[in-house]
Amino acid sequence: MNADPPPHPPWRRNLLAGTITAVVLVPQAMAYATVVGVPPIHGLYASVLPLVAYALLARSREVALGPGALDTLLVSAGLGAVGFVTEASWPMWAAVMALMVGAIQLTLAVARAGFLVNFLSQPVISGFTSAAALVIAGSQVPNLLGMPARSAHDAVAMVRSWLDAGMAVHGLTAVVGATCLLALVGLKRVGRSSWAPLLVVGLAAAVSWLGALADHGVAVVGALPRGLPEWSWQGIGWAGVWALVPSALTVALVGYLTVISIARTFAARRGELVDANRELAALGAANVLSAASMGFPVSASFSRSAVHAGAQPASTHALLVTAAWVVLTVVVLGPLLAPLPRATLAAVIIVAVWGLIDTATPRRLWRVKRADFWLLVVTFAATLGVGVESGILIGVAASLALLLYRTTTPHVAVLGQLPGRTDYRNVLNYPEAITVPGVLVVRMDAQFYFGNVAFLRGLLMDLETRSATPLRGVILDASGLNQLDSSACDALEQVVADYHRRGIHFAMAQVKVPVKRVLDAAGLTAMIGADRFYLNVHDAVVAMVDRPESQR
Repeated sequence: MNADPPPHPPWRRNLLAGTITAVVLVPQAMAYATVVGVPPIHGLYASVLPLVAYALLARSREVALGPGALDTLLVSAGLGAVGFVTEASWPMWAAVMALMVGAIQLTLAVARAGFLVNFLSQPVISGFTSAAALVIAGSQVPNLLGMPARSAHDAVAMVRSWLDAGMAVHGLTAVVGATCLLALVGLKRVGRSSWAPLLVVGLAAAVSWLGALADHGVAVVGALPRGLPEWSWQGIGWAGVWALVPSALTVALVGYLTVISIARTFAARRGELVDANRELAALGAANVLSAASMGFPVSASFSRSAVHAGAQPASTHALLVTAAWVVLTVVVLGPLLAPLPRATLAAVIIVAVWGLIDTATPRRLWRVKRADFWLLVVTFAATLGVGVESGILIGVAASLALLLYRTTTPHVAVLGQLPGRTDYRNVLNYPEAITVPGVLVVRMDAQFYFGNVAFLRGLLMDLETRSATPLRGVILDASGLNQLDSSACDALEQVVADYHRRGIHFAMAQVKVPVKRVLDAAGLTAMIGADRFYLNVHDAVVAMVDRPESQR
């Protein structure tokens, strides 16, 4: 048998992966710059120093950093929502937002506050991502077809802008756009998805130059500046910076969520862990350097990262190779891209973001958890109908409202004994479970805090009212209680006092140590009675039934 060939040395793997990623990144970066609303060259500016920073600071070698779909759309929406950003100052303010996003991410990393991204639940992210993908694709329709429509960041305004433009389509531009779109889809279907953008961009630029398409009304990229850009603080004021803080915070969190999701996905396949705060710091540094080079906020792309990971880079240093290719493009290859039709970049974006539309998660949530499904629908509809920034905020607000509802109305079960066993289960799920007349066994599956004290007290009163036998004992199964606050202690004290006053015995079973410590400190252990805490529910029920009447 022939031995397996030796693996490629790390430098060769990084060289190959960096080159393949550059093939995907260069056209995507230029295309995503048009989503932000800046000239395509700024997409290349955002793909050099940020990649160097991430390559040197991060540890997730599969993440292909650079302009991404969600963050570019959010930047465009944020800049478009304020009135002081003009077309001439748009690139400068986009760089300012990159600086703000980087500062926020670095601050969160120092404070080890990466957990804040957990407020963006999976249903919210799925609904937002799918709607944002449709908005991004829709925003490129005018460029794809040569329509003189204004930019918009929600579906209603987008369709209105098309109607206001009279649905006027430039025939030759539409032919170019449709041809590029079909070519990208066709190459993707035959397994050439990684090289497809560069092939289509190169061919479109060549055809445009040979046919002088710009002279026939086809919008082209135009001459790209050579070399690195110059930064200017002229016209930047604190009032404008403060106005962009909400948008910058949203971009910072969404961008980090994208990067950490990709990093965790690939790390899980290798059985490794991700240092979330290190990734956050690396991303923050990348955005600061993007601002320094007149770029815009960057994060990552799921599709580009999949291509990058497929090339099996040996380390994050593969991104240094990618950055070198981008520099070569800016310095040497820029003039070759001047005749590139903007319709081609629109086609690249539409194909890239179409894969972000998530149809699997809604189907799964409909089967598993209907409340989460409707949360996804609310986020999706809000993002489409109101706008990307408002959509994700509405989704987060709805997610928090659902969380509050679940914690203020927790699951509470009345327990009964399974025949012939010492196990106790919910009588609604186990009809054969036996209850002791006059003894109520209740389990609360949540933390006990100020938000649900009224709910529990009301439920206990309702269960007592509905009891066929006068209540003589209540046992609280605390196995589901993880913690309780001072308001819960006060409420529990009132409940116990009321039971004692009416001669109803109260006991607790399976109390966790942290909860017991709080009960001890609050004096509730002494009030209930130290001998009325049991290791399991069955012992509590037996003790209550066997306890002499005088001790109840």
